[in-house]
Amino acid sequence: MEYIYAAMLLHKAGKTIEAASLKKVLEAAGVAVDEAKIKTVIAALSGVDIDKAIKEAASVAVAAPAAAPAAEKKEKPKEEEKVSEEAAAAGLGALFG
Repeated sequence: MEYIYAAMLLHKAGKTIEAASLKKVLEAAGVAVDEAKIKTVIAALSGVDIDKAIKEAASVAVAAPAAAPAAEKKEKPKEEEKVSEEAAAAGLGALFG
């Protein structure tokens, strides 16, 4: 997950997401860098509109709780959080093509 966070940080800063930059961010955070993972992340993000993927993930996370009935919300609040996290994770899967 650290690799995705580092890529998102580079993207937010307006920097190109490339191996050298990603490695520097990870090293600065104290992460033991795996070159294979860096290559995998770079390849997975190639051609992906990161802003669009983030917006889609956020809209799924917001829509999931709204779709549940009000009575169910009062009975099972922890299960709802799980659904929201799963929906958000599904949206983040779009980052990998």
